Amino acid sequence: MKSGKKFNCTIEASMCFIGGKYKPIILWHLIDGEKRFNELQRLIPKATAHTLTLQLRELEEDQLIHREVYPIVPPKTEYSLTELGKTLIPLITELREWGRYYFEYTHQPNPCEQD
Repeated sequence: MKSGKKFNCTIEASMCFIGGKYKPIILWHLIDGEKRFNELQRLIPKATAHTLTLQLRELEEDQLIHREVYPIVPPKTEYSLTELGKTLIPLITELREWGRYYFEYTHQPNPCEQD
């Protein structure tokens, strides 16, 4: 966890933990339950495997997600929200709603098929 880092305000601290190219999207997809790496890759096609791995590691380090490795062959790894991560569900849901509002307000088509 980035506990040693000094922050000037709580917004800065919050963005340190959830800011990142794909972090909010990863958190959004984990709201429905655990996902394997390949599932997340399929759900976030613009994310390279390297970038997705880095973002997942940071979220795990910050205790927002849990990584479960099952001792089977081939290895099976699943990611899920931790209790701390679940506290972000209202925020992530509001971000999604704001995005929908933005596209309506600006009269642009919503590029997200799931919305």
